[in-house]
Amino acid sequence: MQAMWILNAIPPHDGSFWMPRQGSTVAGGVDTLFDFIYYLSLFFFLLITFLLVFFTLKYRHREGRAHEPAAGHSTALELTWTIIPTVLVLVIFYYGFRGFLNMMVEPPNSYEVLVNGQTWQWEFNYENGQYASDDGFLHVPVNTPVRFVLNSKDVIHSLFMPTFRVKKDVVPGRYNRFWAQATETGTFDIYCAEYCGQNHSQMLSKVIVETPEDFAKFIERIKDWTKSKTPLEAGEMLYHTKGCIQCHSTDGKAGIGPTWKDMYGSQVPIVGQGNVLADENYIRESILYPLAKVHQGFTPQMPSFLGMPDQDIGAIIAFMKSISVNYKGDLSQYKKLVNKNPATTQSTTKPATTRPAGK
Repeated sequence: MQAMWILNAIPPHDGSFWMPRQGSTVAGGVDTLFDFIYYLSLFFFLLITFLLVFFTLKYRHREGRAHEPAAGHSTALELTWTIIPTVLVLVIFYYGFRGFLNMMVEPPNSYEVLVNGQTWQWEFNYENGQYASDDGFLHVPVNTPVRFVLNSKDVIHSLFMPTFRVKKDVVPGRYNRFWAQATETGTFDIYCAEYCGQNHSQMLSKVIVETPEDFAKFIERIKDWTKSKTPLEAGEMLYHTKGCIQCHSTDGKAGIGPTWKDMYGSQVPIVGQGNVLADENYIRESILYPLAKVHQGFTPQMPSFLGMPDQDIGAIIAFMKSISVNYKGDLSQYKKLVNKNPATTQSTTKPATTRPAGK
């Protein structure tokens, strides 16, 4: 334990030629072990190269000089090149394994975040998976141990946070986990480190390290977007955070999936079923049961979002209406907050004195 404490107690730095800045409690230990292996390898590389050149010149063939007898057995030499590498490898294994155990065994009462990977986006869920991050980014409190529980909805991914020096495979059909404790506030990169298909290089995100107070505000915000966003704003947010942007464009260009531009209200060609009107029912069914009606010309590979709340589906539909020339209704209803703050509502809303016509 004392050796591991020494590795983790190394003060953080702003990064080096090889590594980004250190942002977690385990980063110092990882960098120290990396530097040890690097300089050890460099030392032996230079030593072997020097000896190679030296012996090549010293024992090169010379005209008129007889060959010397070949070298015989040397017990001391063989013990030297066996014992020293063995000791060095055991030292590397010891510190590497202790570091691995430290990353895998989280402290008691760690805050838990559920991480779902799917082609090609990350989803971060809080409060036992009830609420998803509203901006698609991972939010964590500073100086707080956080346990990450990982699962994949399709293929193997790998969650990689270079600043934290942590990486773990995200495997379908099982849960992996690790933990990290951020040491400073800021925004840092997240990558997928396992090739997962066509848009693997675009499976990017951010980890936002916040003060405990700001993190508490974030949790309150994601519990109900209706208090802070209109359906149109929420629909556009969900378009990005749910990974729709990876397959569906909003500018008319076809991608992995059909474009959302002007889709609402249009006739959609369905494999084996002819044309179907893209109305609210069609969009809802496509979100929950994407294989029920497969758009002609596209491979059926969209994952199911079964369990998505109705208000989220409604927000996505509102967003699709706003970018479709086929929608002739009034969009102003989608530009108002669904659930206003009670205090605001009480102070600004007056009782109706007349009933609207037709009601």
